[in-house]
Amino acid sequence: MTGKREHDEQHVQPPARHRRDKGVQRRRVLIGGGTVALAGGLAAAGLASADTTSTTTGTSTTTVTTDASASATSSVCTLTAEVTEGPYSLDGALIREDIRESKEGVEVQYTFTVVDQDNDCAPLADALVELWHCDALGEYSGFVGKNGHTEDDDGTFLRGGVLTDSDGEAALISIWPGHYVSRAVHVHMRVHTDVTLADGTYTGGTLVHTGQLFFDADVNEEVQASSPYSDNTTAETALADDTVYDDGGAASGLLTLTALGSSVSDGYTATLTVGVSTS
Repeated sequence: MTGKREHDEQHVQPPARHRRDKGVQRRRVLIGGGTVALAGGLAAAGLASADTTSTTTGTSTTTVTTDASASATSSVCTLTAEVTEGPYSLDGALIREDIRESKEGVEVQYTFTVVDQDNDCAPLADALVELWHCDALGEYSGFVGKNGHTEDDDGTFLRGGVLTDSDGEAALISIWPGHYVSRAVHVHMRVHTDVTLADGTYTGGTLVHTGQLFFDADVNEEVQASSPYSDNTTAETALADDTVYDDGGAASGLLTLTALGSSVSDGYTATLTVGVSTS
């Protein structure tokens, strides 16, 4: 996978002071709660057989894969590969639930459930779930101007993370991302364990997951046609044409969406179960 693509955003060259994409680590993780791409994962996991069922929540379809040979008391995990971190990551994310700052856009209320593959898929407490993504015009904090727009850049908008609770849940609030040339609309995610919190940020710890989150194509079309997204005149890449979405099983990062009201402007909840290997 790394031989095909060094960065997930190919149209820019990140400054030397920021971390470059280190490529895709082939460590296997679990991601559930979205549309699941098996891509040989069941065979790799040694599962004898699987049944697939689909349900619809709001405007998004959730596909759940279960092991037909598993006992009723055993946890069943869907395996997939991690994906590239991309060139827009920054160290030392702020610890905060609301990462919007002054950015306008359609509200998204995220709830992630992190589970540990190495502990029978039990909820993983005290793990840092970190997000970052572009604004409605396709700009990342710390890199403003790479998508042709000019504004003050404090390096922190639409970045941050929180620790999971005893149930493995982490809740964050942000806006629906905008778009830029070469990538479909997406959000970046990292999960860390054993971090040290101080002065509103974190240090240390172990990185146990790097992934990307994606949105239902039909709902996204409505969002991108609304203000302030409609001010973004750059070309948008469709989800089906994205170079990361369906490569290496990244389609399992598709969020389950539920509308908060009758209008797009009312916002959405977005949920996903993210499994990691802590060993």
